[in-house]
Amino acid sequence: MIDSHCHLDLLAQKKDLRVALESAKAAGLTRIMAPSINPESWQALQALSERYDSLLSIDTALGLHPYFLTGSELEKPEQTLKESLRQLEDATAKLHPSVKALGETGIDGYISVPIALQKEALHNHLKLADKVSLPVILHHRKSHHLLVEALKQTKYQGIGVVHAFSGSIEAAKGYIERGFYLGIGGTITYERAQKTRNTLGFLLEHHIDKLLLETDAPDMPMCGRQGEANEPRYLSDVVDVISDRYGVSHKEIVSTTTANYTRLFNIDAGSEA
Repeated sequence: MIDSHCHLDLLAQKKDLRVALESAKAAGLTRIMAPSINPESWQALQALSERYDSLLSIDTALGLHPYFLTGSELEKPEQTLKESLRQLEDATAKLHPSVKALGETGIDGYISVPIALQKEALHNHLKLADKVSLPVILHHRKSHHLLVEALKQTKYQGIGVVHAFSGSIEAAKGYIERGFYLGIGGTITYERAQKTRNTLGFLLEHHIDKLLLETDAPDMPMCGRQGEANEPRYLSDVVDVISDRYGVSHKEIVSTTTANYTRLFNIDAGSEA
């Protein structure tokens, strides 16, 4: 199994990371994508990818998460973003070997960070991703229409993944038509997530080649694990729900999503054999 979205640097603040990675490996994980939230985050993740390379393969992504665009209250948000984007461009000029994508970036309609600032950051990520031929990892909340708008406005030519996808069949089709993959995680372990579960049923039947598995650890705990930090080892909960609810074998879910991940992030398929 591959966890396509796990914030290892944030998990390390809550758990002994070596123990968490050993548990993940014991649970059947072979690889993890660790997206970043700011320059300090991507530097920390690159160091972690080197430190634990012999234990588990860790891919990283360069990104500025919408939540963290404004910096401290003493700084001007526009100035903070400008400096962060400069660092992002510098980092893409000389890529660390672990970097396989740009992100996490996107638009969140629930937070106080100005939408204009989020759009500026997203547009810059998309343009840079095209420039260096890397996929993007997109964050969404109440913003599917704004993400699609950004893809059109920047004339983005690349592909990527919509992380923690929750939305309608039509929204899913719109991304897939643009070559995007959809990340499926803990949301589907909850009975209340009927819309996302219905969409997933359609995707499993028609577009299973566009699905990835994810935990978003240490956030988004699985049903029954509320109140505790999420971990990569709990990715099996997602597989169990997909298998039990939709009648797809564990083997097919794991083998297909693994192939999808290696294709999206241009990983040597032989390393996941």
